[in-house]
Amino acid sequence: MKNGINITYFVHGTTSDNEQNIATGWSPGELSELGKEQSVKLKKLIKNKKFDVVFCSDLKRAVDSANLTFKNTVQIVQDKRLRECNYGNLTGSSSKKVELLTLQHIENPFPDGESYRDVEKRINSFLNELAKKYAGKNIAIVAHGAPQLALDVLLKKKTWQQAIKDDWRLKEPKEWKPGWRYLLKNNS
Repeated sequence: MKNGINITYFVHGTTSDNEQNIATGWSPGELSELGKEQSVKLKKLIKNKKFDVVFCSDLKRAVDSANLTFKNTVQIVQDKRLRECNYGNLTGSSSKKVELLTLQHIENPFPDGESYRDVEKRINSFLNELAKKYAGKNIAIVAHGAPQLALDVLLKKKTWQQAIKDDWRLKEPKEWKPGWRYLLKNNS
């Protein structure tokens, strides 16, 4: 599509919290050795792909992943709208506990946090800005689980319930994946 935007979405590499089954939320997070290896491996896997710009969450784990993969090859722009869901009081708790409560927090915010609809609003704002500034471009995003689910809702027209049900992170074995493609169509 001439004026559409091709989006390739990458989830940051595995973190120490991921390995310990801890819900990181808006905490910075730290890439584990495996996460660093994944980000370097990704650089090799996508060496023939060209991106006009890379956007990443401003949380440390996403910034570090983006830098390990894309530094010195393309402009990297941090954007706080790409942050993970704010789990509020559940940040730092068991990721299993957060997963069990996910459907309850599509509309209702986590205590002292946000809802998945709030994440959707952030991502929609981000997409609206992309549509104005990056028509016809190929972009990459390095971020987290909830923003990716929001893209499934906004661009693939899934319900939140379906996006959550289809989420690769909830399936065994939980393996890091190297990217997804989305198309942001120009509506004009």
